Amino acid sequence: MKELRIRLLAGLFVVAGVLSWAGARLWNSIGTLPSVPLAAPIVLALIAVVLLATALSLRSRLKAQRERRPDAKGVDPMMAARAVVFGHASALVAALVSGMYGGTGVFLLESLDIPARRDQAIYAGFSVLAGIGVIAAAIFLERVCKLPEDDEHDGTGAAPSV
Repeated sequence: MKELRIRLLAGLFVVAGVLSWAGARLWNSIGTLPSVPLAAPIVLALIAVVLLATALSLRSRLKAQRERRPDAKGVDPMMAARAVVFGHASALVAALVSGMYGGTGVFLLESLDIPARRDQAIYAGFSVLAGIGVIAAAIFLERVCKLPEDDEHDGTGAAPSV
């Protein structure tokens, strides 16, 4: 499985943000702008917490396994692979959703004097922060589950150290 690329995630964020900003301008010119739900940052934060808890659990179990502790609970490779796939999918979706709310939030910055729009801008800002938390937790989970021999096959063409 390929590693998450920060450039890809940043590109998704920027494209979604620009499209969302343009869509918000268009939507606002022909009607009322849909609201940013209060649940958006909460759901993203919960996903980040689940990813982080999974990564910390796997890291401690892998450490105990490496140290050959007698009470060490092994890590099922399929479970670790599923966790990494969940992290990848979460990071991609978080980049898109954060970009969408970021673009909407930038549009809402023009009308912060209206209390409802100010609240929407705050929710959008927290959604972007929570989305960044999801991405960070997904990258951490990926690093925890990375196999040691993956370092030698990273495609750089460098000879393995002896």
